Amino acid sequence: MTRKASFFFTFLTTLVDAAMTYMGFFIAYQLRQRLPYPTALDLPPFSYYFGMLAIQIPTMLFVFFLARLYHQNRGLPTFDRIYSIFVAVSVGIIASTAATTFVHRNELDYTRGMVVYDWLVTAILVVIGRLMTQTLRSSHQMRHPTHVLLIGAGDIGRMVLQKLVQSPRLGYKVVGFADESPERHEVAGIPVLGNLSNVGAIIQEHGVEEAIITLPGASHEQALDIISQCERQRVMVRLFPDLFQIIASQVTISDLDGLPLLNVRDVALRGWRLTLKRTMDVAFSAVSLILLSPILLFIALLIKLDSPGPVFYAQIRVGLDGKPFPMLKFRSMRMDAEAETGPVWASENDPRRTRLGSALRRLSVDELPQFINVLVGQMSLVGPRPERPIFVEQFKQVVPRYMDRHMEKAGLTGWAQVNGLRGDTSIIERTKYDIYYIENWSLLFDIKILLMTLGSGLRSKNAY
Repeated sequence: MTRKASFFFTFLTTLVDAAMTYMGFFIAYQLRQRLPYPTALDLPPFSYYFGMLAIQIPTMLFVFFLARLYHQNRGLPTFDRIYSIFVAVSVGIIASTAATTFVHRNELDYTRGMVVYDWLVTAILVVIGRLMTQTLRSSHQMRHPTHVLLIGAGDIGRMVLQKLVQSPRLGYKVVGFADESPERHEVAGIPVLGNLSNVGAIIQEHGVEEAIITLPGASHEQALDIISQCERQRVMVRLFPDLFQIIASQVTISDLDGLPLLNVRDVALRGWRLTLKRTMDVAFSAVSLILLSPILLFIALLIKLDSPGPVFYAQIRVGLDGKPFPMLKFRSMRMDAEAETGPVWASENDPRRTRLGSALRRLSVDELPQFINVLVGQMSLVGPRPERPIFVEQFKQVVPRYMDRHMEKAGLTGWAQVNGLRGDTSIIERTKYDIYYIENWSLLFDIKILLMTLGSGLRSKNAY
């Protein structure tokens, strides 16, 4: 996106934010005037509050600026955008109310109920306004995409390419790769334009506007040389972090009598955090089983009518501390599915599935019985997805820190799954996401993952 277009959308977003803040205040005034809660009031005319509005609108915009809500972040999930807006509006309401009290002292009389209405309505309206302007911005970005060069055509480069192709709303067009492997001429239909020493020339020749370095194993000298070439061409540079950078997010520096040491903080769920997570697991799974019971019974009936065999399938998986447990699923395959092949991963168009099983797995409803595992404490709502013992034995030999996934309970859903890493996808990347989740756990993070699961997670193209 050009600077002119970026400035236009930033200016438009600012105007919409100001308009939504004004509308939120006006609607809050009307609600407080008309609703007798907590007590009936006869408020002064709306013009009486113009002084308060004159403070609130610029304060709100200033808080939005400090919260970096006017900085473009194309890949930010919608949930994170909404959360950031609610936090910024909350701070803006508090700041503007305090400023009004200081400036006008006893000149303005506004009720607490009106402030609460103002906070809630303004947050909702600003979110709506932001979604509208973001839709316009995405439409423009799709018509005028940013030309991107991927530096590194290995597994990570292909994964980033897949993400960009699957998300056209982000407005990126991959012009090609830069890579050192001479045998690679193209990757997934995208040409390899040259080697790493010619990055600067490639950028200049192909009008590259942004470069993404996807070389997690690159040396510091090599990475710095590539970054230097990109900066000389005045393009934005992004760097895909390596495994250590991802898993060491909780590392701090300490001092041992002048000798610097790295401390890896204990991030295991203990004490009140463990109690809080378990409380949410029990409450959510119990309510879900009660509400979903008619659907569960109906699915069970369909399974019995569709093919011979039991309704449920208990498969041994590895959970907390590497201990096995029986994970429940609705049966979606034939009774003798692995009689000839032994334990294998499910694949797209898997011939072992029953007629009904294809639909159950595509919609992920075969996983619903796992609420029982959650209720009895064998699993959690959110956590690393458990694997079968035979695969765990294989993966722990080749994937660094793979067994660290088992420091917490396995989850019905997880951070890797909502990011598309399920089914036949890279176990190395899945492990990175799982360890990131463990090291950055919070109740809000769990809620975010659950909401993402209810949305895109249930429609994953890798659900088979």
